[in-house]
Amino acid sequence: MKLHNLLFIKPAYTRVIILCGWLFNPTAICFAETTTVKALTLPDISQWKTETFSGKTTYEVVNIDQRNAIKAVSRQSASGLVRKMPIDLAKTPYMNWSWKVENVLTNVDEQQKSGDDYAARVYVVISGGLLFWRTRAISYVWASHQAQYSHWPNAFTGNAIMVSVQSGPGASGQWVTEKRNVLEDIKQLLGVDNTEIDAVAIMSDADNSQQSATAYYGDIYFTAQ
Repeated sequence: MKLHNLLFIKPAYTRVIILCGWLFNPTAICFAETTTVKALTLPDISQWKTETFSGKTTYEVVNIDQRNAIKAVSRQSASGLVRKMPIDLAKTPYMNWSWKVENVLTNVDEQQKSGDDYAARVYVVISGGLLFWRTRAISYVWASHQAQYSHWPNAFTGNAIMVSVQSGPGASGQWVTEKRNVLEDIKQLLGVDNTEIDAVAIMSDADNSQQSATAYYGDIYFTAQ
């Protein structure tokens, strides 16, 4: 995976102020401020660019289940969509997203190069800049066989860690909502203290296993909690 190709652009921040009456004093006002960083707000994908590795997975915005989504169809291909943007994880460490797969892949060993394919993945990237060999990534995947919540090094590079957020066909055909503390994952899984990431990406790939997969991705955003 050409992780060093990922640069960044300025993110969009949304702040919400909540006013509330104090329980025993109706005249009192309390303030709660939340910050949301929007990486993917459908149907707008203008800031997302194609990154091709082996063949081209098709991505299109569709309306399905009364919601907007990106439909990804991989036919023995591996390409992704990338949003290059800095995100301050000290302020918004939680990545939130939703996804759905129509199928998972069969007879693959995801820890080997021949089986390094996933019906759906969402990943975050720490750019190494000119020192591209320092680029790091965490790839949150809908695994075919690896146990849910397990993690392992990417089969092609030790600079990327795979995390099985969902696994197997049990939830196929259903929308699943996810939340991960990326700041903690970076510390625990990559062993670094970075508080900023430089890009977010999605990818459905089936090139190594020579299979096909279809998945749907919803909005992706970062929150303080």
